[in-house]
This record gives sequence, C-alpha cells and structure tokens, in this order.
Amino acid sequence: MIPKNTICLWYDGAALEAATFYAETFSDSRVVAVHRAPGDYPAGKQGDVLTVEFTVLGIPCLGLNGGPAFRHSEAFSFQVATDDQAETDRLWDAIVGNGGEESACGWCRDKWGLSWQITPRALTAAIADPDPTAAKRAFEAMMGMRRIDIAAIEAARRG
Repeated sequence: MIPKNTICLWYDGAALEAATFYAETFSDSRVVAVHRAPGDYPAGKQGDVLTVEFTVLGIPCLGLNGGPAFRHSEAFSFQVATDDQAETDRLWDAIVGNGGEESACGWCRDKWGLSWQITPRALTAAIADPDPTAAKRAFEAMMGMRRIDIAAIEAARRG
C-alpha cells in the first residue's frame, strides 16, 4: 500500500546506493522496491533505476534519480534521537565515515548531500531544562561541538 505522505528525496543517479546505506545504518529502515524507467528521461535511459521506495527509521521515502539539477540543503534534515553516546557515535561515524562531512551542533551531511541531526535525547532534555541557567549552560556547550558529547552536555547542565 502506498502511504498517504512520502518524503521524496532527489538524487543524481545514487538513490539505490543511498537507500541501501540508510537501510544498513538505521534501525527500522529498509529498501522496499526499486523501479526502473520505462523509457528514456532527461537524467537517464530506459531501464535505469528511476525511483527507490525505502524507509528511514520507519519514515516512508522515495529516492528519485532526477539528475544534478537540484541539491539537498540544510533546509531539510533527518533528526535522529539517540539514546546514548555509543549510538550517537555509531551513527555519526557511519555518516561521516562514508564520505560525509561534519557540521556544527550535531549536524552532519552524508556523501549525497542529505543533512542529518544526530541528537542525543540528553541534549534535548538539557536545553529544555526548566532551570534557564542550566539550559543556557548546556546550550552554550552544544554550540561549540560538532558531534554531541553527552557527558560534556550533562556536566554543563549541572554547572
């Protein structure tokens, strides 16, 4: 059954490679179907992979091999809530270590240009602390980080 709402992500010929990587990296993720072009199109030929149906952390997505005309930007990202430093590190290392790049405050970009926020639940709790001073300390600690260090966030929160 086709979901009512699906996120469509544009790729330059690498939709299947990206979907396979996501399925291998994130829990509750899989490649659902691969559809080949029934005819030639501006970015490819008949028989090329045109679209890939996949899920990322249970979210239905469609990878479209639409060519180089449109690029991903930070205006769209997947925010992944992690439970501990080991999960944070594993996902960060998978994305960055597979041709991606680090950014600030828990953001990174995969090799296809898609942005990810690897966000420990401890960070979310810290910056929402009812004590505004504790929240500010945690927030300021985060602002100097690339990959989030949960121990440093918790230490800053405590003061």
